[in-house]
Amino acid sequence: MKYKSVFDIIGPIMIGPSSSHTAGAARIGRVARSLFGRQPKWAHISFYGSFAQTYKGHGTDVAIVGGLLDFDTFDERIKSSLDIARQEGMEIVFYEEDAVPTHPNTARVRIGDEQGELELVGISIGGGKIEITELNGFELKLSGHHPAILVVHNDRYGTIASVANVLAKYAINIGHMEVSRKEKGKEALMTIEVDQPIDPAVIEELSQLPHIIQVTKIVE
Repeated sequence: MKYKSVFDIIGPIMIGPSSSHTAGAARIGRVARSLFGRQPKWAHISFYGSFAQTYKGHGTDVAIVGGLLDFDTFDERIKSSLDIARQEGMEIVFYEEDAVPTHPNTARVRIGDEQGELELVGISIGGGKIEITELNGFELKLSGHHPAILVVHNDRYGTIASVANVLAKYAINIGHMEVSRKEKGKEALMTIEVDQPIDPAVIEELSQLPHIIQVTKIVE
């Protein structure tokens, strides 16, 4: 990972003690909350590697739940997030996994309510920076530090081009884009990080395109 400035190394304004174990965890939780679109009723959180070994002492547990409550990294309420979550009726279970991850600071977050579920895998790569590497079984690379659009679609010819044409129509510049699919010809996931705020009209127009199943916006 290359850092653009000294602030990437120091990390963001945050509740301590660790940018990797606290700020990064809070951002993983907050991305999960953003993608789910609402506060979940329950959360099953699995920690791997260094996260599993030190999450209680480093506040990784309170941070990731704070993210699920939509608290930013500097929000003082993170310290009391477990109590706040329980007061709001959120059931939380933590698991310490023995499996060796590809990155030492790895968390799998499964959240849900009566309307649906979401599962993602996130890693904290240092300085408060994260990557989401898996979403509902799709492999992806999402930083969580730029506005992004996630497009679930049928794997059909021309779908990627039609999405790109809509973004070009609104003069939206693509910073990073990739496509993941579980099986040829079945469902696929487009991950698109962009440089500008995303107007609701863009999401609406993308949703109306052929072969599109679901369009989700995530803000920085």
